[in-house]
Amino acid sequence: MALLRVIVSDVFITIGAVALFFYLWYVWLGDIVAGARQDSAATSLSESWEMSATDVVEFDREISSSQGVGRSPEPPVVQPAPKGTSIATMIVPRFGAHFKRTIKESVDMKTVLNDSTAGVGHYSSTSALGALGNFALAAHRGTFGASFGQIDQLRVGDRIYIETEEGWYVYRFRNMEFVYPSASTVLNEVPQLSIVAKERILTMTTCHPKGTISERFIAYSVFESFVPRKKGAPAEVAGTAHNP
Repeated sequence: MALLRVIVSDVFITIGAVALFFYLWYVWLGDIVAGARQDSAATSLSESWEMSATDVVEFDREISSSQGVGRSPEPPVVQPAPKGTSIATMIVPRFGAHFKRTIKESVDMKTVLNDSTAGVGHYSSTSALGALGNFALAAHRGTFGASFGQIDQLRVGDRIYIETEEGWYVYRFRNMEFVYPSASTVLNEVPQLSIVAKERILTMTTCHPKGTISERFIAYSVFESFVPRKKGAPAEVAGTAHNP
């Protein structure tokens, strides 16, 4: 009988160790591996857009202007694309020097959010990139690369860059909120309101708390400027095109 108890105890210990290993792989190590693949895929996409630059700029504002008058042209509007198409890459310096993810059209779980070459999806029902209104994105906060795993680390004023073949759309993080999964009004032209948009907004959505789906974590940023590719990458992200 004592031998049986020992055997049963050993079996449960083994099962527990295997379960723990699986959890660590799925939640932590798996995200690192998947994230690295997604970073690499986004970098390859960016490299396909590279061209010679005439100069390198960090800010696209008039110097000493209290009005903050932009020197950049109106940002080009990215035309609608078929679902699953890569439309841009996303660079968030706050998330680390190597963070770069591909944005695909739609938020389909299988072909976009769980995809090893993407991880970030654009809600097709929201505004196009570059257009007035709400350009809304979704990504996992845990598992499948956890593209928005560090979303809670954003600080007011952080820049977020959306890169396309035309250049870089520069946004500034402003605020965050927590909502129920049913709160679709965060995807309105002006989040939470029913009015016509007069500015360009970037909305990032993900699950909250991390590892659950009981709520949604929403992060809002406002458009600051557009840097055409011919002018060179903004200094803050100039080295990311060649990150492994």
